[in-house]
Amino acid sequence: MARYPEIPMAYDIKNEEVQKAYDELSRWAATLTLELDTRDAQVDSTPSTNIYSVVTVSNIGAPRAGDIAYSASTGKFKGYVSTGATQAWENLN
Repeated sequence: MARYPEIPMAYDIKNEEVQKAYDELSRWAATLTLELDTRDAQVDSTPSTNIYSVVTVSNIGAPRAGDIAYSASTGKFKGYVSTGATQAWENLN
């Protein structure tokens, strides 16, 4: 996924203690990156549960798929749809 920086490979480490510390740090970083990637995948696949009450839905800065809003200007509930190329608020009623 490459969302997080990777530890560069160390070359020609002569000191055994430094090599052991580097190896341990590399293992820790790989585990942490895997955990963060797993968490990000879960968050990205979880539908939103935000419910807004706004004058217009354009007031909502960064909606996520599944968000619901009551638009006071139109008197309608709207749902945010994000599938492929479609990213828009659609009327629910």
